[in-house]
Amino acid sequence: MSTLVSESLLQQVLGAFKEQSVSDGPAFFTEARQQAFERFEAAGFPTVKNEEWKYTNIHSIVNKPYALDVDVDIEGLDFSAGEIPNLDAYRIILVNGQYVLAVSELEKVKGLVVIPMDDAVEEPAFQSHFAKYADKSDNIMVALNTAAFTNGVFIHLKKGVVLDKPIQIIHVATGKEDFFAQTRNLVVVEPNAELELIESFIMADGSASNVHNKVSEIIVKENAKVQHYYLQVAESASRYFNHTEVYQEKYSLYNNYNCNFPGASFIRNNINVRLDAENVESHLYGINLTAGDQLVDNHTVVDHLKPHCESYEWYKNITQDKSTAVFNGKIFVREDAQKTNAFQQNNNMLMSDNSAVYTKPQLEIFADDVKCSHGCTIGQFDNEALFYLRARGIGEESARILLVHAFAFDVTTRFSNEVVRKYVEELVEQSLKTN
Repeated sequence: MSTLVSESLLQQVLGAFKEQSVSDGPAFFTEARQQAFERFEAAGFPTVKNEEWKYTNIHSIVNKPYALDVDVDIEGLDFSAGEIPNLDAYRIILVNGQYVLAVSELEKVKGLVVIPMDDAVEEPAFQSHFAKYADKSDNIMVALNTAAFTNGVFIHLKKGVVLDKPIQIIHVATGKEDFFAQTRNLVVVEPNAELELIESFIMADGSASNVHNKVSEIIVKENAKVQHYYLQVAESASRYFNHTEVYQEKYSLYNNYNCNFPGASFIRNNINVRLDAENVESHLYGINLTAGDQLVDNHTVVDHLKPHCESYEWYKNITQDKSTAVFNGKIFVREDAQKTNAFQQNNNMLMSDNSAVYTKPQLEIFADDVKCSHGCTIGQFDNEALFYLRARGIGEESARILLVHAFAFDVTTRFSNEVVRKYVEELVEQSLKTN
């Protein structure tokens, strides 16, 4: 069943929420959704008047109608665009956010729970963590998601369980009419457990224009470790709002590898990490290669709340054609967070005079015994280096690839998964060859 009327997306989502029954489910669940709805109803979609959306105008995206709650038809769907060569992984397929067990490859693993969000409300871990972190952020798109998400997956890795191979989630966008989908994921990794999570975003051939508002809350408990990859390879008809909220406990490790390539015309990634215990470590890496008139906007927050913690962030943007990349990275070191070690770096390469980069690294320190630094560089493609390589018999295309690989090398070598690293480097090469 789908709903499509001639009105804006704002009118649609407000009307759809008021029509649905908000009394279904436990009280904590319905109360959270009602409160989120009221917050979104009061604020509406963000505009460029909001500092956090200054360079990201979403008017053309939200000022039109979409089909809501579209039924999923998996017959004939091809998921191969999300497959990573030589990757041995447990596979989860989410089609417009809906968990499709029939085509997922997830053997029964002791200590691992993977169920749709609709079936997770009675789970103790769900009740302890749902909407406890992301909804405290200032991102109004989170409130919309909390109020009206219709699908997603709950992943719970029990205490001391170390998975023998990664979990790959392939997000598939598909539909014959323009549609809007909201996915909510909750990942809870218990003490001493270890998880590698790879998320790939693709679009089925022939799909209509689509918009996704996705929120993930990731809880990394004491001495747990999480390696988390985002690989965005969807087509231009797709647009994504992604919000990832990470909450870490003592001695935990969370690494995020955020990779976006030519394709999806609009991508807004919010990645927030809260280091709320001593001896916590978190690393954020980003490779963004844009083309066409694509816009990729990455907003990150690393919030040091307690002492003796370390964070490391390195994002690189490579812009082609008329594309735009935005980086807004914030590091907070709170008053109690003594002995903090925090680093942030953003490097940008403009390969076209018509492309643009907007960058705003920020560092706010309220403690006095810390080691913190941040930096930013913006430069054009080095034509002198290109000439040097061509003068030594290297073709122009190969020379361009070599130079971009050298630029991205500092980040890709940090990838913990060698198979994913090689895949990302191949995507970089393919993207340069087609532009």
